[in-house]
Amino acid sequence: MSGARSLNRRCLDWYTGRMHDIPQRIVDVLLELEAEMRALDWWEEEKPPAKALASQQPFCVDQLAFEQWLQWIFLPRMKVIIETGGSLPAQSGIFEYAEECLRHNGNQAAHLLKLLKRFDELVTLDATRKLH
Repeated sequence: MSGARSLNRRCLDWYTGRMHDIPQRIVDVLLELEAEMRALDWWEEEKPPAKALASQQPFCVDQLAFEQWLQWIFLPRMKVIIETGGSLPAQSGIFEYAEECLRHNGNQAAHLLKLLKRFDELVTLDATRKLH
């Protein structure tokens, strides 16, 4: 019986350790997102007009392409949240929207989509961790 308890304790320690590194894992995903956007030549040097960035629509859909929203809204907001120790979103559905927006790119966007799905999963894990 003590062997089973020891195994359960090791599993719990592993799980707890993995849960505490969620912010770092999110940082890794965000860095990979930027690198992938640059590799795809989707990274823009010129910032869109302030009016476009101030859109109140989800994903600034009325003013920005999805890739622009990722670069100019999403990545900077997430950077601030991580750097200030702020609260991550309670949920994320970026992957589903990205999949719809980027489907015309075929396999070119496959890695970017994988990263966005991973981001969504990490946000879900973080929210689950906070409930326990």
